[in-house]
Amino acid sequence: MWSSLPLFPEQASTLAHQVDNLYFFLVALTAFFSTLIAVLVVVFAVKYRRTHAAQVGAPITGSVPLELMWSIIPFGIAMVIFAWSANVYFNMARPPDESMEIYAVGKRWMWKFQHIGGRREINELHVPIGRPVKVTMTSEDVIHDLYLPNFRVKADVIPGRYSTIWFEATKRGEYHLFCAEYCGTKHSAMIGRVVVMEPTEYQAWLSGGGGEMSLAARGERMFQELACHTCHLPDASGRGPSLQGLFGSQVKLADGRTVTADEGYVRESILNPQAKLVAGYQPLMPTFQGLVNEEALMGLIEYVKSLPPAAGAPTGTAPQPATPQGERKPQ
Repeated sequence: MWSSLPLFPEQASTLAHQVDNLYFFLVALTAFFSTLIAVLVVVFAVKYRRTHAAQVGAPITGSVPLELMWSIIPFGIAMVIFAWSANVYFNMARPPDESMEIYAVGKRWMWKFQHIGGRREINELHVPIGRPVKVTMTSEDVIHDLYLPNFRVKADVIPGRYSTIWFEATKRGEYHLFCAEYCGTKHSAMIGRVVVMEPTEYQAWLSGGGGEMSLAARGERMFQELACHTCHLPDASGRGPSLQGLFGSQVKLADGRTVTADEGYVRESILNPQAKLVAGYQPLMPTFQGLVNEEALMGLIEYVKSLPPAAGAPTGTAPQPATPQGERKPQ
């Protein structure tokens, strides 16, 4: 019904109807009370108008039922809006565990997408129908905003930080992709398309990448080229902590804090290693700021993700430094 109107793009994801239902409820609620107030203003203006110049209005003593009514009803409506919108927000903010992961980099004035299997795209994103897709994004220059109107998802893409969106496409076809944050003179040209395919068709497209290395394999190669393997030994006996099973674990820091090793933590540890120093290690690691770009960082992160826990190590906890009792191991 609304697909022909530019304000109502076709619903093409599992989240789209949730966002639209909330939006239409808010519009209907606003229209109802706006109309009610306008009508009452006219009715009261006519009903209580002066009939002669000397007329004085009757004193108003107040009404407890009336006061309760216009306090309780708006409060109830506000709680309905809060609960409904919070439910939609959490559904949009928490991608399913089985989501397919894709990395995106915004750069004036293009979008670069990297599939875990190795395929890379510019201003195009191919995804399968019926499978949740999580897009992890960052920017190389200024603030951008990835907006997929048919899927009803959008998020700012900020330099030096990772943000995510997720969606599950429900219809085959091609859909618009925009930058929704003004980013310079060619902002309006920073557009693209999302191509939704059948799963078998998507797998055929994915395997036709010309033998490109997977993102984790490219990260492993970068790991070797930067000589990271000389310090980060699997048995934690090197100058840096072991990375085996690091991703998703709890890391104890030198200042007593405990943090989760997610994408942001790994990225910060590469570019600003002194920011969160691991307990038991000295601040010896140099910064790689300016030596690796955002795409290389994503490869390194995927490589760290791919490293299994060391044999016998408890899950959920970062490997501890292998040092003799009473000795503090330098990084």
